[in-house]
Amino acid sequence: MSQEPEQKSSNIELELDDDTDIVPRRRFLSLAGAGLLTIGFGSLAEGFVGGLTEPLNQQVESLIFQPQKPVPEFPLSAIEPDKLIVNSFRGTPAINPAAYRLTIDGDVNNPLSLSSEDLQKLPFTSMVIRHVCVEGWAAIVQWGGVRLRDLLAIAKLLPQSKYVYFYSADGYYESWDLDSVLHPQTLMAYQKNGQDLSPENGAPLRLASPVKLGYKLSKWVTRIQITSKLGAKRGYWEDLGYEWYAGL
Repeated sequence: MSQEPEQKSSNIELELDDDTDIVPRRRFLSLAGAGLLTIGFGSLAEGFVGGLTEPLNQQVESLIFQPQKPVPEFPLSAIEPDKLIVNSFRGTPAINPAAYRLTIDGDVNNPLSLSSEDLQKLPFTSMVIRHVCVEGWAAIVQWGGVRLRDLLAIAKLLPQSKYVYFYSADGYYESWDLDSVLHPQTLMAYQKNGQDLSPENGAPLRLASPVKLGYKLSKWVTRIQITSKLGAKRGYWEDLGYEWYAGL
């Protein structure tokens, strides 16, 4: 789920029997143990309670998160090519690959404007990870591209940098905490399952990471903005009631 107009579920089944849980055990136990499990959005009352408890949810999740520790990956043989659901926010935008540019600006010393060719000249990283949707489905996918931390190293973050906004060609927007952005497995991906990324999956460039739920993984990214604080708008689905941190 990224620019995916999923319906908000009032109930999501959590499988906690083994180490391949769709909703990871550590996330469930950390939130449930604190009495803060706010995944359901079936009523206004739930949304209200979620709004009150989310800052504490975020604190719990960020304390658990280990910014430099890689998430275990899968072998290529584990890829599930038919399980990644292709949805869209406002349909697939028409992007001219030859004219495409990725802008990185905001609280940086060296703003960037990169073409697809520029991105593909940078060190390539491949990973096979599980993409997890808040609705309860998941898919093991190979993603390939540029580590976001490498791009931001070139852009040279200013000391006050704390958050990162992602803007997409279809009008979708997202924001992340900087620690998650700098995780070694957070990629700006242009490859899926060993092939060039298709327009439906977010070409020419999309976010891919094992540390966030699917709606945080923006497709068709055209701009990355570094900021010292969050604005009134934090993300398309978050502004409708979904959790902001959304860590796994």
